[in-house]
Amino acid sequence: MTEPRPDIRSVIDTRRSDRIPDDAADTLTQLLAVRVSCRAFHPEPVPRETITEILTTAQLTASWCNSQSWQLAVTSGAGTERLRAALNAAAASGEAQTPDFEFPREYRGVHRDRRRASGFALYESLGIERDDHAGRLQQTMQNLDFFGAPHVAIVHVDEALGPYGAVDCGGFVSNVLLAATAHGVGSVAQAALAMYPDTLRAELGLGDDRRIVCGISFGYPDVDHPSNGYRTTRAPIDEVVDWVTD
Repeated sequence: MTEPRPDIRSVIDTRRSDRIPDDAADTLTQLLAVRVSCRAFHPEPVPRETITEILTTAQLTASWCNSQSWQLAVTSGAGTERLRAALNAAAASGEAQTPDFEFPREYRGVHRDRRRASGFALYESLGIERDDHAGRLQQTMQNLDFFGAPHVAIVHVDEALGPYGAVDCGGFVSNVLLAATAHGVGSVAQAALAMYPDTLRAELGLGDDRRIVCGISFGYPDVDHPSNGYRTTRAPIDEVVDWVTD
């Protein structure tokens, strides 16, 4: 018989009492291993109480001076459709892409290799040939449609907090993805949604002091869609760690 999922309050109580479950390491590893960037969703919405549980778990994220720098605007229903339409309109109008946080100047060396391998695997899963530039562009534009997700969370931060505020948000985003996975909810973090920050500030009623970090599209995953069938690899530890012993 399947054990009932623990109430989020019991998870928080466990943390407060410093009791770590015996299988905690295995559970965390499993969540990290099965989590994927979902790029196809079913249209039915996620219940508000489930979203609240996911965000309550992520709210336990560590942050610089416990500032908890992140702020979210979470859409559903007509709100999702309005934001989707606004971003597509911005792209169609030729509005300049001016993200609040500078995108990578270039990917070089191993970072370029990993990025290309991931992109090629996605295109191959969708049957898009490497020289099919129109097909690639069409797939890229799916970002602004939230890949069909019924919800999107726009993550923003006070500009005064600078880059470390954005670092805090990154930790929070990672934990949202893991918590969503634990609840059977698919998700994908998207820097592409930060390309039109002025549009997002206008649509969401955000002040000029708010900086857009990224978006998280989420909903129940379409596990049969080919874009959700491929997997990326991870570098071995000795490729990313230098052990300093003296």
